[in-house]
Amino acid sequence: MDEQKQNSGEKIVPRIIEDEMRQSYVDYAMSVIVGRALPDVRDGLKPVHRRILFASNELGLQSNKPFRKCARIVGDVLGKYHPHGDTAVYDSLVRMAQNFSLRYPLINGHGNFGSVDGDNAAAMRYTEAKMQKLAEELLEDIDKETVAFQDNFDGSMKEPTVLPSKAPNLLINGSSGIAVGMATNIPPHNLNETCDAAIAYIDNNDIDIDGLMQHIKAPDFPTGGIICGTAGIRLAYKTGRGKVIVRAKSLIDEEKHRIIITEIPYAVNKADLIVNIATLVKTDKIPGISDIRDESDRDGMRIVFELKKDANAEVILNLLYKHSRLQDSFGIGIVALVENRPRRLNLKELIHYFVEHRKVMVTKRTQYDLKKAQERAHILEGLLKALNDIDNTVSLIKESKSVDEARKKLMGALVISEIQANAILEMRLSRLTALEQDKIKLEHEELQVKIEHLKGILASKQKILDIIKAELNELKEKFGDKRLSRITEMELETFDMEDLIKQERMVLTITHSGYIKRQPLDVYKQQKRGGKGVIAAGTKEQDFVEDLFVAHTHSYILFFTDKGKIHWLKVYHVPEGSRQALGKSIANLLDLEEDEKITAFIPVAEFKEGQNLIMTTRKGTIKKTGLTQYSRPRKGGIIAITLEDDDELISVKRTDGSKQILIATMNGMAIKFNEKDVRPTGRSAKGVRGIHLKNDDQVIDMVIGQDEMSLLTITEFGYGKQTSIAEYRLIGRGGVGVKNIICSDRNGKVIAVKSLEANDELMFISRKGITIRTAASGISVIGRATQGMRLMRLSDGDRVVAAAKIINEEVTPENGNGETPVEGTLESDEPKEPPKEEPSTEPEEEQDSDEDQSA
Repeated sequence: MDEQKQNSGEKIVPRIIEDEMRQSYVDYAMSVIVGRALPDVRDGLKPVHRRILFASNELGLQSNKPFRKCARIVGDVLGKYHPHGDTAVYDSLVRMAQNFSLRYPLINGHGNFGSVDGDNAAAMRYTEAKMQKLAEELLEDIDKETVAFQDNFDGSMKEPTVLPSKAPNLLINGSSGIAVGMATNIPPHNLNETCDAAIAYIDNNDIDIDGLMQHIKAPDFPTGGIICGTAGIRLAYKTGRGKVIVRAKSLIDEEKHRIIITEIPYAVNKADLIVNIATLVKTDKIPGISDIRDESDRDGMRIVFELKKDANAEVILNLLYKHSRLQDSFGIGIVALVENRPRRLNLKELIHYFVEHRKVMVTKRTQYDLKKAQERAHILEGLLKALNDIDNTVSLIKESKSVDEARKKLMGALVISEIQANAILEMRLSRLTALEQDKIKLEHEELQVKIEHLKGILASKQKILDIIKAELNELKEKFGDKRLSRITEMELETFDMEDLIKQERMVLTITHSGYIKRQPLDVYKQQKRGGKGVIAAGTKEQDFVEDLFVAHTHSYILFFTDKGKIHWLKVYHVPEGSRQALGKSIANLLDLEEDEKITAFIPVAEFKEGQNLIMTTRKGTIKKTGLTQYSRPRKGGIIAITLEDDDELISVKRTDGSKQILIATMNGMAIKFNEKDVRPTGRSAKGVRGIHLKNDDQVIDMVIGQDEMSLLTITEFGYGKQTSIAEYRLIGRGGVGVKNIICSDRNGKVIAVKSLEANDELMFISRKGITIRTAASGISVIGRATQGMRLMRLSDGDRVVAAAKIINEEVTPENGNGETPVEGTLESDEPKEPPKEEPSTEPEEEQDSDEDQSA
């Protein structure tokens, strides 16, 4: 090869390959940046879009002309100006016609040009197109020597390097593109706002970004939506880089219990969005949706989410925003070509370069009009000279042997130029009439006025600026419209989903079978003492309300499981139901393991110092930990207490550090000690011994031992008694305790203990499903070491399996703050900042030793 080159006379230049690769890559990068990917700051167009509009203009496809096949337009663009694939050209043409892609479309498409669902346009042989009126404004005055032209790819034709662009297209339609080593993503804006900002800049070149933002408040997307906050937008307008968060426009139909979406964020594929949400519903990431329908038509967008009866519409909507592209971010990167060099620009610079471009265009247009007016005036002056001496002029022409001779005679006799002489020779005889002579004189006078006017414009910078302002106002009148994207001051960078949840007190009911629901407190009318009350909850057969309390919608409910784990649930996540509704199973609301069961719960409005959680396990371990250590929720729960393999958590109470604890066992033992005897330990510690168990005994329950209350003990064969808690002497933690009830053959083992007051009611449930409801006042209060009395008559082989206190169904807030004085609730705590979710790695904590194990 080298010999061939030498023989052919070509010179071989040695070059280091790294240098060659570096230079070639830079050349390629600049070719992509300038020739394909980035828009020009002046007209806001990339080369392919500019060529499409120019070719359409050359084809005569103005807005008032017939449509032409898109294949013809693409063919002209390819053959004359754009040496790339036909798909690239047609895709660009299609996007310029889509009203969901461009805020102000530049092409008027006829046929299938795709949809917001991501459907492709029909083939170019089936579709037709022509220019929109706004596109004509971009091309206006292109024939008046306003813009520079360059050779096309093969040098056979000329194409414009930029369009005159009367409209600020880069701002109103935006642009996006990925070049080599850089990218641009400029959002669209409202035409009225953009023109107002340009006028404000013309009036005051020293205006700052904040001043311009008085006019351009935010982008305006063709698909509408709600712009959340302006902090990211302000940053983008000042630095050229930022982010805007856009939400879908939604409506909650309270009557039909559904959510309706009428607008979605910009550049979101509606079909893909619906499929994604359907997947989220199937995987229970977004519970509570029973059906999804796309009811969009030619009149507008409409996506309907049918909700389940117990679903909270506001919670579902916020989950949709959180997990789907109904809330989307638009990353703003303002990069454009300035004198064929890529630059990152701010809002003021964008407007500055547009105004400077328009100054040049108006100046060159005026110069062109002035030149043409002077040329025409020059011709009319020659005609007027000929008309003033028409007889002599006609004689000179008649006597001449040729046109050249006539031209020379006229130039000498009338003292005119060659151009004027040619005009006289080409003048029709009809122009010699008196009327036509008057028209020529009038035209000449008008041209003199026009020439003076044009010279005045060129002599005054202010007049040029006034023309630009007048043209911008004219654009507003022709194409201006209202904003499509609404702006809210809600900054989502620090926004939490629950900020949209109304803060109110709710009545929560939990049944013995583990069903939970909530209702507004105002459902329960305040009644005088002795009122009948209202039904708090409907229940299944053999089920009943076991716990009822009032909590704030933003409060937490802490659920503890038999495996020693804790799970969180916000009150507003609990389904809201009518008084007759059953509610929803707690197990379906939490991320529990397959064999994990809820054994206790604590409602918490605020995790504050001074509050403790006391936990007791089946094997007699007790543990005290500050409430604040459980303030960091995590999906799937965290360890509340470390258990031995064959142990389980059975009871959790909240205390303030000064309570008395009473633990009762299956074999009829009980121990009462001060809470202060249990020192605080870490969250995942094992705890210490609370009671010393003998003979395979196990703990049944733990109660807060207030001396003015009584302790109910019930055994498996239906016997039981009440004993004043004051009768249980106070001893140290970890002892064997004292006799609570005699577990004889008649009584059997203890199955439950409850702390009671005189007006409490109880429910006993047997293995065969028999239930009995009785008042605590009907059970005798007797001594500790006794057998008690019959509480429930059982058939042969039947056993009592559960006992529970029944919560009064009348909710009467009497403590001045709307909180029912139920054990375990906070009375007047208002929720503060919600706790942050804990990291996924379980923290290692030092486990407390089982100290003081002896009785």
